[in-house]
This record gives sequence, structure tokens and C-alpha cells, in this order.
Amino acid sequence: MAVSIIMKTLNEEKRIAAAIESALQALPGGTVEVIVADSGSTDRTVEIAMQYPVTVAQIVNPAKPSCGIGPQLGFQYSHHDLVCLMDGDMLLDKDFLGAAIAFLDANPRVAGVTGHVVEMNVDNLEFTRRVRRVSPENRTGSIDRMNGGGLYRRAAIAEAGYFSDRNLHGYEEFDLGVRLRSLGWELHRLDRRFVAHFGHSINAYTLLVRRWRSKYLRGVGELLRAALGRPHWNKLVHELPELRLWAGVYLWWLVMIGLLVFLPDKTIALLIDAVLIILVIAAMSLKQRSLSLGVYAVVAWCFHAAALPLGFFHPRRQPDDWIESQVVSKDN
Repeated sequence: MAVSIIMKTLNEEKRIAAAIESALQALPGGTVEVIVADSGSTDRTVEIAMQYPVTVAQIVNPAKPSCGIGPQLGFQYSHHDLVCLMDGDMLLDKDFLGAAIAFLDANPRVAGVTGHVVEMNVDNLEFTRRVRRVSPENRTGSIDRMNGGGLYRRAAIAEAGYFSDRNLHGYEEFDLGVRLRSLGWELHRLDRRFVAHFGHSINAYTLLVRRWRSKYLRGVGELLRAALGRPHWNKLVHELPELRLWAGVYLWWLVMIGLLVFLPDKTIALLIDAVLIILVIAAMSLKQRSLSLGVYAVVAWCFHAAALPLGFFHPRRQPDDWIESQVVSKDN
């Protein structure tokens, strides 16, 4: 048994040592190749990683950090037929790879298998909101994407064209999933732990602003642009309920702008707009059973809806282009 483990990193000095150690110990009796794919860390991430028997590759100009660039960077330096993707702030469960390999052996049309991503930091509003609904992170059995990573067949990735789209600042797992499934491949989540994730625990609004600045919120628009004119377009649009939500937000905005433009009495127009905002927040608060969650949901809608066209019209590079990078440490 041989597995290439791609560990994507950006400023993960607090967790990278433990993450690498968990990966190196994850396949007793087998061969593990660990590739630390770094998107330009400015802390000690690379320095720490270089102390281990792993390959460390880091992007160089003109490559720019994005959610999609790390997996593809690691993939272009990997060698084995099975490829496991994880983050540098995760601990790989010691029994996952053995179970995942056995599942792939028994199911030849499954392109990738994952397990549960166990969140270790849960005191943030967005996480609370996310886990309260039925989400891709919680379902077992057949799934449409492998959020958080998992074990993939290289043959399936090759058929799909590339591992991860370097242009995407978000939704890279969904993009890979829809490309694989459009070719007849399947994805599966086992009812067992894949990794423990030590994500950043910060205020939800601070996180929302950070995601705006990092262009993460542009992911849906970039995803739509990437799929435009391709065979998986219809499947992608059908499977993104976010699109209907953002369309509703645009309609809501148009109604409020229309009132301001066409009503002669601007004071009345502003009052109606204020009532519309209050009604939307009230409806979401009732649905979420929390005023704070309701307000946050509406604010997040606005951020996402505003970011979508910015992502759609952002210039693209070919996703399968070689990523400009340097190997700063090589596992021999």
C-alpha cells in the first residue's frame, strides 16, 4: 500500500508539526509520501516542515494564494496511485487510511472516500449556524463533495483533468466532486473519523470580513465561470441551492432600489425599505430560533451575493497549468 498525502498550508506554524506526525504514522506497514503544499506562509510553517522527512513545495510569483491552488500544487509533486488531501491544521486519524483503502478496493467506481471532520474549535457563530442544518459535512454514504479532504484515486483525478482549480478561492471541493460525478464516478463518506480539525475560532463577523478580503466569498462566481460551457454545467447549477438564494437577494435589492428611484416621497420609500429589511431579518430569526443567527444570516447573504459577480468576472488562468513553485525540501 502506498499513499501520497497532500497537506495544504498557509501560516500553520502552531499545528503543522502535529499534522505531519499524524500523516507519517497513518499507514503502518505501508508507504506514505507527504507533500506539504504551501501557499506562501510568512510564519515558521515551512521552517518547521523542513525538519521532517517530507517534500515541501511553495508557490512563487506569479502564482497567488487561493483555496484551489494548494491541492493542485501538492498533486503535481505527488507520485502514488492514491492521494489523500488534508489541511495543515488537521490531525489524520490513525485508522482512516486502512479503512479507506479497503473501501476503494471493494468499490471500483468510487473516486474518493472520506470520513467525518471533527471540529475541535466550536465557539463561533458561523460554525453553530452551519452544523444546525443537514450539511455535506454531516452526511454519510454517497455524497456530492468531500469537504475537508479525503482519499482519492489518481486515475479518477486524471480523467477529470486536474485535481483542483487554481482560480477558485472557495468551493474547490464541490468543483472536483461535480467534475468526477459527471464522468460517472462516485464519492463516499464512511461513518468514522477522518481528521480532527483545529480551525480558527474567531468572531463570525470578523471571519466574514476576512473571507471577503481573501476573496473566499467569490468562490460561487468563480465556480460558475469555470463550468460555463462545460458538460457538468447543468449538474452544477442544479446542485447549488445557493444560486436560488442569491437570486432572491438580488430581487430584494432591486425592489428596495426601485422604491427609492420611483416613489416620489423618499421618506416613505426609506420607511418601506426599512420594513422590508426588518421583515426579512424577523423571518430568518424565526427560522433559526435566534435573533443573532437571523441577523448574521442576512448579513452573510449580502456579502455572498455581492461577491458572486466579482468572482464570475475575475480573469482566469488554465486550471491545469503548471503552478509556479519551488521545492524547498525534498524527501529522499
